[in-house]
Amino acid sequence: MVKTKIAVLVSGGGTNLQALLDAQAAGKLPHGEIVLVVSNKAGAYALTRAEQAGVATAVLTGPDFEARLNQLLASAGIEMIVLAGFLKILSAAFTAAWPERILNIHPSLIPSFCGEGYYGLKVHEEALRRGVKVTGATVHFVNEIPDGGRIVAQKAVEVLPGDTPESLQRRVMEQAEWILLPQAAEMVAEQLSLVK
Repeated sequence: MVKTKIAVLVSGGGTNLQALLDAQAAGKLPHGEIVLVVSNKAGAYALTRAEQAGVATAVLTGPDFEARLNQLLASAGIEMIVLAGFLKILSAAFTAAWPERILNIHPSLIPSFCGEGYYGLKVHEEALRRGVKVTGATVHFVNEIPDGGRIVAQKAVEVLPGDTPESLQRRVMEQAEWILLPQAAEMVAEQLSLVK
């Protein structure tokens, strides 16, 4: 079976990347293979996670980020991109070149608490401020609108009395993000492998 070649774009610690790498190691990503991890921040711990898993890494910074990224993706034969804590908005031109081939994980149930400016703890702070009883995570395709692409999968997580943004963030990661992202990546990788 020919696997779909996946690049993961990261900016930080890489917990969602680790969930993907663990899923791959456990055989839960049979139609995909993570072959490249790219960070827009030098020193991101996600790069260390990738190196420890034997996955090629690259750091790209500067104004010509997307042009250099395109070259890198083409040279690696990448067919699918997963954003895992990637804190850079991709341009409309870039996303248009990868229709329904870029996945992102967002730490809320879209359309709640999403869009430009909603990332990391800010999402959970707003969920608590608004008093919602249920939050969660959403995997969606990436288009030119931040968090605006078609939803692939969602998983709900209960908000508990006494939650802080940090405790809620941790529970959403453990109960939703780290489960949902590998499942969605496999689903899309399988679909792409069927059209080769």
